[in-house]
Amino acid sequence: MGKKEITCPKGHGIISSEKIDKAMNFRDVDINFQVEHHVCPVCGIEAGDIDQTATTQKAISDAYRQKVKLLTGKEIRESRKKLKLSQEALAKRMNVGIASIKRWEGGLIQTKAMDRALRLALRGQMPGDNYTGNRTFSIPRIKLVFRQFESVLGKRILKKRDKMLFAAKYLWYADMVAFRDLGESMTGSTYAALPYGPQLNNYRDLIDEIKNADELMVKAMTQEEKRVIKKIAMTFPEEQMVYDAAHREIIWRRRGAGAIIPYSDSAELSGL
Repeated sequence: MGKKEITCPKGHGIISSEKIDKAMNFRDVDINFQVEHHVCPVCGIEAGDIDQTATTQKAISDAYRQKVKLLTGKEIRESRKKLKLSQEALAKRMNVGIASIKRWEGGLIQTKAMDRALRLALRGQMPGDNYTGNRTFSIPRIKLVFRQFESVLGKRILKKRDKMLFAAKYLWYADMVAFRDLGESMTGSTYAALPYGPQLNNYRDLIDEIKNADELMVKAMTQEEKRVIKKIAMTFPEEQMVYDAAHREIIWRRRGAGAIIPYSDSAELSGL
């Protein structure tokens, strides 16, 4: 960046820009980054022009992404150019809008799910299974998720003669939010847009199997997964609340009856 001269706000004359090492806590992560600001040698006040402010925000974003092992804007851009891909070509390979590529390269922080899709696309691979959320379908895992919800909510949500009208909404949010935030779903379930909201695909054939499944036969939930469930349970402590919220979601409303709801739509969830 070319150096510019501006006047010290406290009247100490012209001050020039210099590079400064910074440290801060961003999204509960300690990061270090370097910025270029104008610094008064007399009073030490820092000032930045519009370009420097934008560069600082990008530096914070990239330092955070590097710390949590997400691709930085520079890494995305350089990898794309190495493959001789335009932003539009990469967007088509990922099945996302070109605006998403521009934002990620410009400093917007992508989710873990989108980071995984980016890495796959930049390796020339398809970005995962969009209908099971990058996880093998597991009925015992569904039972495990229900049990975790019941533990947090303090009540049963998987009931006798239950058609999963309400329970399936908790499950749908758990899978979708986990995919969006963690990069893979919790159960590998596929969901369809039905008249009564998002529902486990072929749920009628699965209800008895879910109720009879042994949740102890599958790997325990991670702490991150438990935090996702706790967040959903605290947001929707009553079954009617999660039912109503699911019906407000555009990713259900825009799908035709019986259509599969892809996990890539999870980025547009509004209820959580």
